[in-house]
Amino acid sequence: MTGTRTQLSFDHSMMALLAALAGTAFLFVLTRHLRDGRSRMAKRAAFLDEVQTLFSDGLKKLNPDGFPRISGRYLGHTFDIQAVPDTLNIRKLPTLWLLVTLPEPMPVRGTFDLMMRPRGVEMFSKHAELPVQMAADSGFPHDCSIRTDAPRDLPPRELLLRHIGILEDARAKELLISPKGLRIVWLAEEANRGRYLIFRDSEMGLAPFPAADLKPLLDDLMALRADLVADAPEKLT
Repeated sequence: MTGTRTQLSFDHSMMALLAALAGTAFLFVLTRHLRDGRSRMAKRAAFLDEVQTLFSDGLKKLNPDGFPRISGRYLGHTFDIQAVPDTLNIRKLPTLWLLVTLPEPMPVRGTFDLMMRPRGVEMFSKHAELPVQMAADSGFPHDCSIRTDAPRDLPPRELLLRHIGILEDARAKELLISPKGLRIVWLAEEANRGRYLIFRDSEMGLAPFPAADLKPLLDDLMALRADLVADAPEKLT
């Protein structure tokens, strides 16, 4: 009996020790997870900090997903820059898109929306909702889709062709011309393939987007605006 009591006491002690070790390990993992989570959120929130230096009178807010949205004036015009994650498309890697918008009235009567490599699941765009699909002739990229709501009121073909060079970059996704403004959608980042396939880790935006990569997009939209105004100045309000 004495031996049995000793063994039971030893077993209880071991169980208590194991429970204590498990509890300590759990607290360590939880603390590290919370610390890492705060670090990731801080880096995500700073994703557009370098970009913001291009603007005067800049404003910044965080969307519910923790990614920033900024607005500010560049060469006398107000731009809106938004980072939008796409993690819903199960057929491809999670993607972080950059929406670069010049939200000013444009002297056009209809919407021209050119989407590169369309999949029909572009959650950041209303491309698929536009009623008219147009055939892209040989001057346009072969792997694009063009849709509009006013096929007879589009800018001249020659004007459009002067501004599609930006779409030759593999990161370019969409060029939008509408009465309410202009937009370029740009691939900012994709999730790491290895981490995503093995651990389903879709974390993106941990390094700031370079201001030097955004500036050409701003300049392209400014040049497009100038050509639209020059082509039809009487329509500008």
